[in-house]
Amino acid sequence: MAIEHGYLSEAAPRTHRLPLVLRAPLSGRAWRELLHALLNLPIALAGFTWGVVTVSLGLGLLITFVGLPVLAIGLAGARLFGAVERTRARVLLGVEVEAPHPVQAGNRGGGALGWTWSLLRSGASWRQLIYTVVQLPWAVCTFTVSLVAVILGWSLFLYPAYQWMYPTWWGSPGMGLYSDTRGVQIYLDNPFEIAATCLVGLVIVLAVPWVLHAMACVDGLLVRLLLGPSRLDARVTELEEDRGVVVDTAAADLRRIERDLHDGAQARLVALAMDLGLAKEKLLEDPEAAAKMVDEAHGEVKLALQELRDLARGIHPAVLTDRGLDAALSSVAGRCTVPVAVQVDLDTRPAAAIEGIAYFTVSELLQNISKHSRARTARVEIWRSADRLLLQVRDDGQGGASTDSGSGLAGLAERLGSVDGLLVVDSPAGGPTTITAELPWRDR
Repeated sequence: MAIEHGYLSEAAPRTHRLPLVLRAPLSGRAWRELLHALLNLPIALAGFTWGVVTVSLGLGLLITFVGLPVLAIGLAGARLFGAVERTRARVLLGVEVEAPHPVQAGNRGGGALGWTWSLLRSGASWRQLIYTVVQLPWAVCTFTVSLVAVILGWSLFLYPAYQWMYPTWWGSPGMGLYSDTRGVQIYLDNPFEIAATCLVGLVIVLAVPWVLHAMACVDGLLVRLLLGPSRLDARVTELEEDRGVVVDTAAADLRRIERDLHDGAQARLVALAMDLGLAKEKLLEDPEAAAKMVDEAHGEVKLALQELRDLARGIHPAVLTDRGLDAALSSVAGRCTVPVAVQVDLDTRPAAAIEGIAYFTVSELLQNISKHSRARTARVEIWRSADRLLLQVRDDGQGGASTDSGSGLAGLAERLGSVDGLLVVDSPAGGPTTITAELPWRDR
């Protein structure tokens, strides 16, 4: 088992006797990139024809009601063309590009009118139409360069294998290098010239894969820029996902509070009311028993108050509001089963929401240390770096913490991600564990 880039792989990587530069001409990647470059021209011709014809026809017919539907049809075809190109890039170049959001009928009603309007106002559709136009000159370049380079390179490299065919079949001493009207002709026919031709062909053959790869990188860049979702679309999608996480988290917190109230303080208060009712009935008949029941009810009141205080502290501790992170985290550290050193280096306090998230993040991490780490000591550090609030929790426990799906740290990472935060876990087996969290800094 080998380690690659910090991850365990199932098998050690293959070792090759030949260097990469000699293997490249026969590699699968080179042939896939060659096929992609050769397919560029016919596909680009079809896309260019579609785009130019539909746009020209649609613009020309704008004076009638037919122009807008024609433009919409052109955009729809461009989206289909973009899907084909994304698939081709994924299969032949290994370039994964997410498809833009599908077009849906907009606010102007459903049906053909809503579909037409949505297509016309879709930026992704227009970018894919632009791709059908700008790809053609680049496709001509890639097709010409790749085809000429491959044919020229291999024909020169293999020249010693078929040089005998010239005098045998074509009545020529060799491949013609130069000829003019005065009868001067130069042929590649002696051993030195044949060997030099083979060497030049070898150089071209060895260089072609890297030229193809460079052109494939440009193809991939065009696909990413024009056929994928824009940065704004990606950001909107990310914010929608973050909003879902926030809503789910808030709902889970409300259910937890309701459960704690129902199973804890509420149950104790109901029992307290029943005990006081019984004590009231026994007050005249058996004062001593009534006094004993009142004393027990007093103990229940204390327990109920303690549970309510703990519940309020779990919602938002008063010490955090009054005195900030330093005092609040010192209080949390005091309840931890492991000695915890707390260092908060902040000149000013962040916004209340960020301060609350930082507090509950550290609280949950310290709870994990108490329950799972088997640590002897722990340390909490909080500081500000530019526009980020950073917090780090370290312990000398057994390690093995991870953000795998289903773990508590995975949920914590999702909560931080919902506010553009980040959670990084460094916890090798045997320890120590260092968990670093980043939050955006916002002033109060």
